[in-house]
Amino acid sequence: MTDLDTSPSPALDQRDVRREAMLAKIADLDAEHQKAVNAGGKYIERHHARGKLTARERIELLLDEGAPFLELMTLAGWGTEFTIGGSTVTGIGVVSGVECMIIAHDPTVKGGSINPISMKKTGRAMQIAEENHLPCVTLVESGGADLPHQKDIFLPAGRGFRDITRASARKQPTVALVFGNSTAGGAYIPGMSDYIVMVDGGAKVFLGGPPLVKMATGEVSDDEELGGARMHATTSGLADFLAVDERDAIRLGRRIVARLNVSKKGARFTGPYAEPLLDPEGLLEIIPTDLKEPFDPREVILRLVDGPSETNEVSFDEFKPLYGPSLVTGWARIHGRPIGIIANAQGILFSKEAQKATQFIQLCNASDTPLLFLHNTTGYMVGKEYEQGGIIKHGAMMVNAVSNSTVPAISILIGASYGAGNYGMNGRAYDPRFLFTWPNAKCAVMGPQQLAGVMEIVARGAAESKGVAYDEEAGAATKAFVEDMIEQQSLPYFLSGMVYDDGVIDPRDTRSILGICLSVIENQPIEGNLNFGVFRM
Repeated sequence: MTDLDTSPSPALDQRDVRREAMLAKIADLDAEHQKAVNAGGKYIERHHARGKLTARERIELLLDEGAPFLELMTLAGWGTEFTIGGSTVTGIGVVSGVECMIIAHDPTVKGGSINPISMKKTGRAMQIAEENHLPCVTLVESGGADLPHQKDIFLPAGRGFRDITRASARKQPTVALVFGNSTAGGAYIPGMSDYIVMVDGGAKVFLGGPPLVKMATGEVSDDEELGGARMHATTSGLADFLAVDERDAIRLGRRIVARLNVSKKGARFTGPYAEPLLDPEGLLEIIPTDLKEPFDPREVILRLVDGPSETNEVSFDEFKPLYGPSLVTGWARIHGRPIGIIANAQGILFSKEAQKATQFIQLCNASDTPLLFLHNTTGYMVGKEYEQGGIIKHGAMMVNAVSNSTVPAISILIGASYGAGNYGMNGRAYDPRFLFTWPNAKCAVMGPQQLAGVMEIVARGAAESKGVAYDEEAGAATKAFVEDMIEQQSLPYFLSGMVYDDGVIDPRDTRSILGICLSVIENQPIEGNLNFGVFRM
């Protein structure tokens, strides 16, 4: 077996056009990320004036020196009435040598209060922590529920408290470092955690503040009497550790994590590895500006996976290369860890491609090998020939395999991800461990032109059945409106704003992000499944 042909496919000038187009999208992405960093606006300066650290500054001090931080769902809330970032910062980082899920309330955005977006974001973070058995460190400073939105928060928010207590039952440690207010429902975040550190003179943890207590009981009290850190450390016993300031709280948090006795149960690292055969910088030049134009995913793969070495004979060991050629499958290593890769080549999934993917998923489950899905698909092929050839049952076979596969999977949308093709390629509904999107990607039930065209055909048919003339002018306006709406709703920022991915990323960062994710996955045993139910043959 040898490596694939690595000669450039598009003309040089076309590569320059693609590179410039992708760089423009990355520049726009950086600007959107900066909006999340600056979400607190003028309140950041006010926060600093009080001698307090921001959420990201707290995270930076918590992490091991030089350790990366994989921030997740940075653009949550984009395109909604809520601030980008959802008043929280979430991500995975190494604390005292231990990979941890970190959730930090942003007190510069409405006092870190919880809104529907922040609730959805922290819920996803807790799901990632559960699936990968990560200790969870929460940096607490929250005013509780954003009261004007209580109808969207109150009932589902209870799940967050349930998640904390269930994590404890799984021996998945939870640590709360309380820097400021933690009121009402927010008080239960430290209250249900395994370990609690409170900052003296800063932390205020109570179910009801002085105004509420006075209204409810007539009692007059102050913040410190009701929920001060020293009171909880000496009287109520809620605080396990009393920190003298924010930096001391972070020091104590690092010390707690160091004693957790965490070990990886699914380690797959195979030793030294070589850098990719092709320069990852070239990822900027591969994806066409028009996603209808095909490209060879092998050029992407060879820029993500380890190059040949003494322990890795080939970069990418392709499976069934001559069968079902519009889907590429095969084995590789990323940062020394084995991975099975499924990548769309020409966009459309035919019966052969579905059958090929199904067998490959079974093989990866049989060998306990994690999977990587690289999306660029318009969906399963339609038409009389393909329906008669069994595209439904073959597509169902692939979806069955994806649904019942138990090896960890990572999905990355590098191009289009439309219709049932998104399902067969392990989209968000199928619970991949992680899902990221490139800034050029699109995801919807179908392309804007196709969807608007289908609606036009239906409208013309309805007019004909009623015996009336089709209104061409109104139809054209409706078609244009629908195309624009679907185009906007299929863009990565919109999807990320709805927390349908774990982040929009620079393509050049993909290999590093995959390395972190594969390392995180190793915290749990990796066990494949061969019980896939009934395949309709």
